[in-house]
Order: sequence, then structure tokens, then C-alpha cells
Amino acid sequence: MADRFIKMHGLGNDFVVIDARDAPVEMTRARARAIADRHTGIGCDQLVLLEPSSVADLKMRIFNADGGEVEACGNATRCVATLLGASAQIETAGGMLSVSRDDKQAHVAMGEPRFAWEQIPLAMPMATERMPVGWSGLEAPDAVNVGNPHIVFFVDNADAVDLGLIGPEIEVDPLFPQRVNVNIASVDRDNRLKLRVWERGAGLTQACGTGACATAVAAIRRKLVQSPVTVALPGGDLVIAWAPGEPIRMTGPATRVFDGETDWSRFG
Repeated sequence: MADRFIKMHGLGNDFVVIDARDAPVEMTRARARAIADRHTGIGCDQLVLLEPSSVADLKMRIFNADGGEVEACGNATRCVATLLGASAQIETAGGMLSVSRDDKQAHVAMGEPRFAWEQIPLAMPMATERMPVGWSGLEAPDAVNVGNPHIVFFVDNADAVDLGLIGPEIEVDPLFPQRVNVNIASVDRDNRLKLRVWERGAGLTQACGTGACATAVAAIRRKLVQSPVTVALPGGDLVIAWAPGEPIRMTGPATRVFDGETDWSRFG
């Protein structure tokens, strides 16, 4: 009997989704990496594994293209909301998420952002707003945990930064014991940000939902914008709403591209 999967994307950030709620699927780092390979596998930025949950409607596990399992992915969560087609609670390693879906878009309550240095986490105590660190001319970033760790740099022109060069260096800097997602943002106009993201374990992506959340929160904290914020990514726009003491709310599209069948044993 063939194993089924669904190919989806959220603003070009693409996923292989495996529904393992009825029949368990063993997922290892090597297997996830093999499935994600765009030349010899199915190809994706992240693999999403749906499993039963004892505390929510379902559990979502997320594996980056390098095979590493991560805590959260906003675009993947919107894809799952689209698949479910109804309001639901989703258990993740980054916390509990609430999702819903209307005729056009998916909505996700991502939980409250975390700012304490040990919650990011950082390797040493320091302020997480306008941090006293820098790399190759990028200085004074903000750090935010939105289920996974992000660092956000605000610059005059997000397109002028060679993120493909500096992103890998910052991702693995010893300051970030669990590595970090790197966000480069600029204020486009009132309540609109332009954003590019180097995603931990995946590289440059068309869109990053948690990156959009972290960047919007950091911009609101700095009073650069007001909620709700439109975040323009290479793959399209997300709308992020947040106020201190409240969960982050993300709204945006998700697309079911095709359904497929394979044999997971082919991938190790």
C-alpha cells in the first residue's frame, strides 16, 4: 500500500505534509533530509508530520530541509489550518497554537512572544532590544522567540544586504546555542515592512511566517509601526497583529498544490 503525502506552500515556502494521525510514520533526520532533497526526493523547505495529540486536536512536528526538527513554522501552520478547514488547537514543540480558516485565508494565534535572553535562548545575559552586538555592519538587532528563535535587524534597504552571505554566519554564531533565524527588515511605508529571512536549517526562503511575526513584534516594540502590520516577503504579504500581553495573530494564504503517493522506505 502506498504512503500518501500532500504538497503545499504558504507564499512560496513549501512543504511536504504527511498525515500520520491514523497510521504512524517513523521520521528520522536522515529520512526527512532525503524527502526534502529537491533533486532526489520530493523537495521542500520543511516536512510537516501530523500526529495524534492527547492535549489538542492534533500534533504538528516540523523538520527543516537539513533534517533537523524545529519548534514552530507559521507558514506550515497556515497550511495545516487550510487542510483542516475548521478551527482547531494544534500541539507543537513551540507551544499550543489556535487556527481557523475562512474562504480566502488562514488565521493563526501564535501565542505570546518571549523576550528574556534565556528564552531566546542566548548564550549570555543581555538586553534583547537593540542588542549590543553586530556582524559585518549589521548592528543593534532585536531578539524574539515566537516558538522558535529569531534575530531582527532593521536597515534602510532590506534588499541591499547580502543575506545569503551573512545569514549562515549569524545562524551558527556561538551566541545562539540553538542557532537562530535571521531577519533583515526595512520600513516600506506606514505600518508596512519589507522582510527577507535566512531560515535556520533551510536557508533563504520566499516567506517565513514566524519571521514575519518576530519582525512585526520587534518593529511595534520600537514604535516603527503600529498593529496590524503588513509584512511584505518575496513570496507575498502577511498581516500580523500584536499588542503587549496578547498572542500574535497572523493572517495569510496557504495553497494545496497536489497530492501524491510514495513509499517512505525509499528514503531510508
